[in-house]
Amino acid sequence: MADPIELIVGLGNPGVQYDGTRHNVGFWFVDDVARAGGARFRTESKFSGEVCQVQIDSLDCRLLKPATFMNRSGHAVAPMASFYKIAPERILIVHDELDLPIGTVRLKIGGGHGGHNGLRNSMEQLGSGAFVRLRIGIGHPGDKSQVTDYVLHPPNREEDLLIRDGLSSARKVLPWIVRGEIERAMQALHSRSTPG
Repeated sequence: MADPIELIVGLGNPGVQYDGTRHNVGFWFVDDVARAGGARFRTESKFSGEVCQVQIDSLDCRLLKPATFMNRSGHAVAPMASFYKIAPERILIVHDELDLPIGTVRLKIGGGHGGHNGLRNSMEQLGSGAFVRLRIGIGHPGDKSQVTDYVLHPPNREEDLLIRDGLSSARKVLPWIVRGEIERAMQALHSRSTPG
């Protein structure tokens, strides 16, 4: 068993022009979680982001969407974690992953940032990489020079359906993740069999 999760952070860029882009799939996930929990995000300037609180499997959990742009995500994550005294091990960060096929979802505890600017800055500001990561596969454009343009554009309809299917699978195992049953959630996600 891992620690229970108290804070779920979706990574993305603020602004309507970025809403449907691949880089914002972390926002998509926490938006879905908030909606399912009957909660609405509100702007919280002291955390440089939008926040709300939901109950997941009877456990209180805070949700955060940084309003700092991706490469400064940690400037929202760290103040909120500090204010509520939430250890990095009790944080789940949801982000897009170039190195996974489109719609594939993987869980990981700790590790490096893999070149992801949102993770890099979060690690720097938290002083730790021990948080749990929910990695949402968006595929790779095939050439490094195309990555920036790729992540800042929306997926096509087929890719969008695959990503949303992956997010749905992740939401089904979220109660396990929040309770700290990471191995159980991993097995379900990685075999793509989910409860319920």
